[in-house]
Amino acid sequence: MADGKKETIFSKDVVLVMAAAFFFMFSNMYCNPLINGYAKSLGASSAFAGVIVGMMSIVAMFLRPIAGNLTDRFSKYQLSLIGGLLSFVGVMGYVLTPNSGMLLLFRLINGLGYVLCTVCMTTWLSYLVPFSHVGEAMSFYGLMNALAMSLAPAISIDLYRVIGYRLAIVISAISALLVVVTIQFVSNRAVPDSAAVLAPGLRHLKIIQRDSLPVAALIALFAIPYFATQADIVSYVEQRHLNVAVGAYFLIYAVVLLAIRLVLRNQFDTVRFGVWLVGCTIATAFYLVMLAIMENNWQMALAAAGMALGYGIIYSVCQSTAMMLAPGNERGLASATFFVGMDIGMSLGPIAGGIIDSLLPVEYFYPVMLVVVPVILLIYLVNRRKLNQAVIQHQQDVN
Repeated sequence: MADGKKETIFSKDVVLVMAAAFFFMFSNMYCNPLINGYAKSLGASSAFAGVIVGMMSIVAMFLRPIAGNLTDRFSKYQLSLIGGLLSFVGVMGYVLTPNSGMLLLFRLINGLGYVLCTVCMTTWLSYLVPFSHVGEAMSFYGLMNALAMSLAPAISIDLYRVIGYRLAIVISAISALLVVVTIQFVSNRAVPDSAAVLAPGLRHLKIIQRDSLPVAALIALFAIPYFATQADIVSYVEQRHLNVAVGAYFLIYAVVLLAIRLVLRNQFDTVRFGVWLVGCTIATAFYLVMLAIMENNWQMALAAAGMALGYGIIYSVCQSTAMMLAPGNERGLASATFFVGMDIGMSLGPIAGGIIDSLLPVEYFYPVMLVVVPVILLIYLVNRRKLNQAVIQHQQDVN
């Protein structure tokens, strides 16, 4: 597969896979803010609606290792195609379902597609670029995800109020279908060597990629305050009676993230992990403090910028480091391990936010979140040699 690679990151295949990744993430993030209310409108209780909402993360945590093993053994195109089709079937099921019980089933189907696409597309992209530029590739891949995660919820929340749940969700189905269409035009379908497919038996299936575990733990910790903010910032602003344009928070985040990713795109393959980690940890502490003391739009904008410099950068750093740490035949498993960390953070963030909100005054919401900072630094200190060696070893392998 390496023979067909061109020494440029923006080949036709790379652009197409990134576009497909954007459509895929847009489809999933578009539906997330709607599912709870839609389930209740179909007769689900609050508890059952919560189960329906969480089903995707639950499926993801259990099935990512399987997806990682499959990705290292089969064509990334084939698995992404299956994932895209499952996502389309699941979302169209949302539109057509007569009751909340069937909605849970289609949420499960959508979750299967979500698992396959997130793992396969990340790994596919790493096969399409020169390995010396894998960090830069992961930076732009992360940018596509971040833009989709910012734009999709804002559009869906406004649109469903005008045309209703079912018609609004059709947009998500179209986006999932665009994934299937887009990948048809990718020439390099990332088929692994036949020996890599046939040699390993079931007894050799691995649950995680061991070298990527510290990366998964770190991204989980960075993700907890990010997803808590995504879930609760509107409620937080209302409870504190703040006069701020909270709807612009993630738009500012996306704009700042776009700018810094463009500026730093070539650095992800050359700068040691520790430099990124320290900078992103400081930025994370900064945005949590700014949200804690927020009184006006300027402080909100600074918090959003800090989140982009913290979570927005470390997302790509961790993703590319997982790829650098893993052997070439375990990149799919490394991608799955990284996303297990993401799933944990995505689940624990809203849960932690709910617990803090129920036990403490709202003013303590973000100060308590600061507890992740020393834990992040502790995990880094324990694993700093391996994590910093990733870029050095990567450059040696390239040269």
